[in-house]
Amino acid sequence: MANDNKNPKEKKPKFSPYWIYGIILSLFLVFTLFNNNTMDSGNSTNPTQFFKFVRDGDVSRVEIVNRRLAKVYLTKEAAQKEIHKKSKPTSFSLSAAQMPNYRFEFGELEIFQNKLNEIIDQENLDLEPVYITEENHLADFLIGILPFVLLIGVWIFIMRRMSGGAGGGAGGQIFNIGKSKAKLFDQNTEVKTTFKDVAGLEGAKEEVQEIVDFLKFPEKYTTLGGKIPKGALLVGPPGTGKTLLAKAVAGEAKVPFFSLSGSDFVEMFVGVGASRVRDLFKQAKEKSPSIIFIDEIDAIGRARGKNAMSGSNDERENTLNQLLTEMDGFGTNTNVIVMAATNRADILDKALMRAGRFDRQIFVDLPDVRERKEIFEVHLRPLKKEQGLDTDFLSKQTPGFSGADIANVCNEAALIAARNGKKAVDKQDFLDAVDRIIGGLEKKNKIITPSEKQAVAYHEAGHATISWMLEHAAPLVKVTIVPRGRSLGAAWYLPEERLIVRPEQMLDEMCAALGGRAAEKVIFNKISTGALSDLEKVTKQARAMVTIYGLSDKVGNLTYYDSSQSEYGFTKPYSEKTAELIDNEISDIIEEQYQRAIKILEENKDKLTELAEVLLEKEVIFKDNLEKIFGKRPFEKEERETLDK
Repeated sequence: MANDNKNPKEKKPKFSPYWIYGIILSLFLVFTLFNNNTMDSGNSTNPTQFFKFVRDGDVSRVEIVNRRLAKVYLTKEAAQKEIHKKSKPTSFSLSAAQMPNYRFEFGELEIFQNKLNEIIDQENLDLEPVYITEENHLADFLIGILPFVLLIGVWIFIMRRMSGGAGGGAGGQIFNIGKSKAKLFDQNTEVKTTFKDVAGLEGAKEEVQEIVDFLKFPEKYTTLGGKIPKGALLVGPPGTGKTLLAKAVAGEAKVPFFSLSGSDFVEMFVGVGASRVRDLFKQAKEKSPSIIFIDEIDAIGRARGKNAMSGSNDERENTLNQLLTEMDGFGTNTNVIVMAATNRADILDKALMRAGRFDRQIFVDLPDVRERKEIFEVHLRPLKKEQGLDTDFLSKQTPGFSGADIANVCNEAALIAARNGKKAVDKQDFLDAVDRIIGGLEKKNKIITPSEKQAVAYHEAGHATISWMLEHAAPLVKVTIVPRGRSLGAAWYLPEERLIVRPEQMLDEMCAALGGRAAEKVIFNKISTGALSDLEKVTKQARAMVTIYGLSDKVGNLTYYDSSQSEYGFTKPYSEKTAELIDNEISDIIEEQYQRAIKILEENKDKLTELAEVLLEKEVIFKDNLEKIFGKRPFEKEERETLDK
């Protein structure tokens, strides 16, 4: 009785692609069967035995079929011989009288004819070969349609693979290519990440926690007439925790959470991207209230109409248009909240960024020293670390590190400790991990000549001397001439984390960066290519001072930086005359700091030489070595002393 209530449509059998494969196999078997039958039966032999039968006078008739096959008919007397009794003809369609006793294939027809005629003449036989041309219409027909059947079968197989269908009807699975690829997280999916696992990011967490709170207790906001933001865009540098924050929302919200990447909408077929957007929002609305998270939204959210030279990607723009309509258009369901993440917000379309679509832009910045300490505490939990490990020290040793970088430091430290056979990860392992990540792998066996090693020592000693003598230069941590990565030596500093930077601070940093080349000039009266990275750094700083921050007296209080435009523009926002002025000003700033570095090193040449000799002897020196040679820093401040500790 229960079956009577079922929808009749559900009883309709689905078309299976295996039917196509069965048809192909059947056609092949039929072709093989009929091909064998039309060629007739008969025992196989070879030309050598055949010519022996001819000499013995056992052959009554020979038929040459299609210039490649010989059918041999024996005389009645020969058929009674013991040697031929096993050659009785059998067939599914012809009588025994019509069937040959033997059949074989030969090579070149002319050679076969000459040999046969030679034997007939020698033995004076009355035997004349008969030439026949046979046509197999059924086989020709099957051969003709077989490629088309194979093509259809292969096409169905490819479409099923592309649509991801493992079973069911092929007709329905083909159209699954337009279905959304979003991964659904709901009450049946265990997501272990919570806000407790997201260290730092207090402002960003507060914003997204409000979204989660609205989904749990909507009446708290709606009773006052408020509306929750329809979308939240997480913006920030790579590795700062944007995707981790979205995972925490999925773990905390307890509502259906659809997660996918912006590239999941992109497909080679026209209209697929827009179709997937429609299907995604349809699923989300059916399960509302729900959250959609699109990671790396810049894959489809680029500003439209800006690829004039190469031609715009219509498919990507159609996908973006559909996304804009679904987020805020006619019939928009306000119970679907869209979250997205990108590190390239400057290239996104303005229509996507407006209020009503992404009402909130949550900036996820690099963590400060306090937040880095919290992040270290999260990633140190699974590690077997030594007792009393100072997380304050670790956080101060990693300025500019993102959350992903800190996770990498902890993992590298554990690997280094395991490589050295330690039972716990200690402070030195973390310092080595920081060196490994910043500078690269240590190469102690790199071949370097004594003169090159001396040049590297004076170069690094020049950096250390200048940074020690200048007020606003970053305090030194250590100097090494052990090759790491692509560098032959390195000086490690601990820069202050400033919110604003003044011109004198930038000039001191540029002077310290040029200290290596200045030391080579002062000691050897020669310069080398070893200052490439230093020159690159100071050139960028000088250009930023002049063209971005307006810190040049000659150019004035102007900036040629436009935050709304891509940094890869093809036109300059200034004239050629101004470009010449900018180039001259950049050159003057760098040259002034270079001469300043030379002057400082010439005044402290003996101390520079002493420091380089210590570096050549020990290969690695620290702040204590500089204090023995130079004494206390002349501009030491209270907060700097705290930071150095």
